[in-house]
This record gives sequence, C-alpha cells and structure tokens, in this order.
Amino acid sequence: MASMERDEIIRLCHRFGFKQREIVAVLSSQFGLVISVRQLRRILRQLNLQRRNRSDILEVASFIAWCLNSSAQQHGYRIMHLRCTLAGLSVAMHDVRILLKILDPEGVELRRRRRLVRRRYYSKGPNFMWHIDSYDKLKPYGIAVNGCIDGFSRYLVWLEANYTSSDPKVVGGYFIDTVEALGGCPELIRGDRGTENVVVEKLQTFLHETLNNENETGHFRYGRSTANQRIENWWCFLRRQCAEFWMSFFQEFRREGLFNGELLEKELIRFVFMEIIQVCTQSSHLCSSPTLL
Repeated sequence: MASMERDEIIRLCHRFGFKQREIVAVLSSQFGLVISVRQLRRILRQLNLQRRNRSDILEVASFIAWCLNSSAQQHGYRIMHLRCTLAGLSVAMHDVRILLKILDPEGVELRRRRRLVRRRYYSKGPNFMWHIDSYDKLKPYGIAVNGCIDGFSRYLVWLEANYTSSDPKVVGGYFIDTVEALGGCPELIRGDRGTENVVVEKLQTFLHETLNNENETGHFRYGRSTANQRIENWWCFLRRQCAEFWMSFFQEFRREGLFNGELLEKELIRFVFMEIIQVCTQSSHLCSSPTLL
C-alpha cells in the first residue's frame, strides 16, 4: 500500500473519531498493513491530526443549534457528537453534552425519562438471520419505508422509502438486489404475515433449494410484527433520529389545511420530500454505527 493511500485511510478514520488502537486494528484487518501505535502517533503528527486542536466552542454551538432546527433535534449527545465530527468539528463529547443541556433542556429531559428494559437476543453469526418489516408512520402522507437488518451485527441490509411497502414485487426487488450485491442469502429470514413478504419467502426457499440442494422449507419464519425484535428496535431508533420530525412536519400541513389525504397531495409530497427522507433515513443508519458484515 502506498503511503499516500495509507495517509488517506488514517485521515478518514481520524475524522470519524476512531481511537488510535482502533485505527491500527482497521489498517491491519481491512488493508493488511501492520503498524504500531507509536508509529501511528508519528504519522498523525506529520499529518497534523491532533484532537487537542479543538474547534471554537461558539462554532460548535452554532452547528448544534442549526441541527436542532432539523430532524436532528431527536439526537442524543453521542450521535450529536458524531454529527459534529462528520462536519469537521473537533469537540469533546462532554462539551457536546453540556451544550445540548443548554440549547435543548426539554429534549434532554424527555430522552432521559425513556428507560428501556431490553430483551436478550441471540444469533449464531452474521447473515444467519435477517429481519424484515415495513414502517408505516409516514404512510398516511404517501411515503412507505421498508427495511431489513442483520440480527447479529445490526447492519442495515436495506432501507428504502417508496410509494408503497405492501407490493410483494417491490419488496422482493429489494431482496434480490441485495442478494446479488452481497453474493449470497441468509440462512433465515424473519418477517410478519403481510402480503409484502410472499415473494421474499418464495425467493429465499428457491435460493436454498437451488444453491444448497436443500428441500427444507423453514428458511423463512413468520411471527408477529411486534415480536420482530431487531427491526422493531431499529424503527424506534429511526423515529427518535428522523421520523418524528417528519411526522410533526406533515401534521402541521394537516392542521393548516394544506393536506387532506388526497391522491394529488400525496403525489406532491412524494415529489418534493421522497428523496430527502431517503437521505435522512440513510443518515440515521450511518449515525447508528453498526458493525459491518
């Protein structure tokens, strides 16, 4: 690996807030480049990548205030710190937490009160089980979201905003595109008994029968949507980070008489906001920092 390419990787990892030992691990496991922590520190000095060079606190406060006027108003201090880092700002997480308390005390208090008792989840490994489901909170406004998450790593396999999430051909298209991109399918898929999952079930069974010469039909498991733990947990995360903002935004249209649920009104919302919401949901995915497959 050329030194220039190595430096770019180190710059990217440093920008995303990786610790020094984590950067060394990434270089070793992903790129086959073995260096010591001492050598990494020397490279960081040469590239002038020092975390002590903090950004001006007023600039950070202005950025957080700007975020609080968008869908990021649902973010806690950890994800807000990540957004600051992605924006090129160098700031301590402790400072972000204090700024959020000052700028958004009501939001901090609301997030503090939500204490969840988590159920235990077990999976044998990556790509052993995928969980698929649809998110219908924005459906009254013409935008349906469908997603699939890996149960072990919590890696979001796909997340698509579209005009429907009930058409089995559309959801089946998401599945087959993902299988083609990844070069394989999971051992199991978990979904509810909605009609949108019919094609996915047939494709999953066909792939196992054709590629693995298996005659078993248990590679797709049905169950209640509310018990589909991994993807339901992701929908809660999506609502906190993004969807709640858009729900309130569109409800304001309804209160002001600008939206009555007509087909033309839904088409206008799709035309204006569909791609924005798709980017917003993908940004929430990046902020969740999953373990890659």
